[in-house]
Amino acid sequence: MALILTIAQQKGGAGKTMLAANLAAAWAPNHRVTLLDIDPQRSLSRWHKLRGAGLSALGFSDVSGWRLRGELDRLAGAADILIVDTPPQIDSDAAGAVRAASLVLIPVQPSMPDLWATEGTLKLATAERRPVAILLNRTPAKSALRTRVETAFTKAGLPLLPMVLGDRRGFAQAFAQGMGVTEASPRSVAAMELSALADAILEIAR
Repeated sequence: MALILTIAQQKGGAGKTMLAANLAAAWAPNHRVTLLDIDPQRSLSRWHKLRGAGLSALGFSDVSGWRLRGELDRLAGAADILIVDTPPQIDSDAAGAVRAASLVLIPVQPSMPDLWATEGTLKLATAERRPVAILLNRTPAKSALRTRVETAFTKAGLPLLPMVLGDRRGFAQAFAQGMGVTEASPRSVAAMELSALADAILEIAR
């Protein structure tokens, strides 16, 4: 059975889709990776369509609604890693994806609205007894607000990952080409950050 990574955050703009695409691209050379896009915006679907023939193959589905449970089971049975990109609100599809997760990854930008929005996703994951990892995403190198957000998570005893993803143009540039940053710029700082995150997730999920 696959590792099911559900990327969830009820606030829009947290970077869920970019994260799903980049993790998939990083894992694809060594694992059978499938993406499931249940976000109605279908940005991940568009990214997948941009991928060229020379890049690592990725399984893909955008089935949602009443067929989601069966699709999750089907995809997980044929992949090593299944990544689910969820909508920016807690609806029945998002709840179903969290319920099925081996790990729920919650991206959070260093802002108070993002911090507050995390509460709903954490509550859902706790209710479903699913393990959680919180990632600071699109993060400036130094800022008082970043420190404040990190401190808030630490004081609350929440599972904040030690690595962060910086606010780097390389992620968006790679995404626009249907690529991950590890494919487009493998020696960049962005690629090193993403690779460290990908390795950490596999270690946590073992």
